[in-house]
Amino acid sequence: MWFFVLLVCFNCVFAQGNNFCKEPNGIYEDPEQCDKYYECYDGEAIERLCPDGLVFDFSLRKKEPCDHYFNVPCGNRLKLQTPRGTTEFCPRLNGFYAHPDETECRIFYSCIDGVAEKVECPVGLYFDEFSGTCNWPEGTDRLNCKNEKVDDEIGFRCPDLDIEGKGSFGVVDPHPKYADPTDCAKFYICLNGVSPRIQGCEKGLVFNTETNECDSAENVPECKDYYKFLDEENNPSIE
Repeated sequence: MWFFVLLVCFNCVFAQGNNFCKEPNGIYEDPEQCDKYYECYDGEAIERLCPDGLVFDFSLRKKEPCDHYFNVPCGNRLKLQTPRGTTEFCPRLNGFYAHPDETECRIFYSCIDGVAEKVECPVGLYFDEFSGTCNWPEGTDRLNCKNEKVDDEIGFRCPDLDIEGKGSFGVVDPHPKYADPTDCAKFYICLNGVSPRIQGCEKGLVFNTETNECDSAENVPECKDYYKFLDEENNPSIE
């Protein structure tokens, strides 16, 4: 009698442990933990864990079917193994992680087996933890970033992108141009909308705010006498 009871219980445990196998052979995800999966052979499940920082991707029918979290739809499988990272730059052994200083939004770290490589986003872009890439600031949730909109040498601040920063067909220009407030022949290009670079028109031309291009002074009413005044300053005897 006891042998029969024990045999029944053993079969219950064995059956429960193999519910992860949808088919006798294959690789299947854990229903709760995104970085755990099962290799099934003849209906018997062998538990596996992805390298720390990676998660199981059931679409990758490979020997190492793990990928970065932002490439995998984990859904409700939100549990993960205990982090094994040993530094502040790599909280897990593998993956992409923001700089521990929340104000350093352009710098992030690529971690492979716990070794961190520093990476810097282009000027004007922030590291987006949800996509694992550099993104426009408005596309991230980074709220404490350093303000990079002032160039101390030229003293110009790039305005926030709005209707003035839109180019043809209403599309936002990633590198908008702005007129210099005191010099008709100068203008600024704001790289990625935040980092100003001073530029100048060729002699005889001024910056046209309507076309965002250098143009003849006669086509820009507020600058039509720009070169006349310059000639008078350089040659006071000219009437």
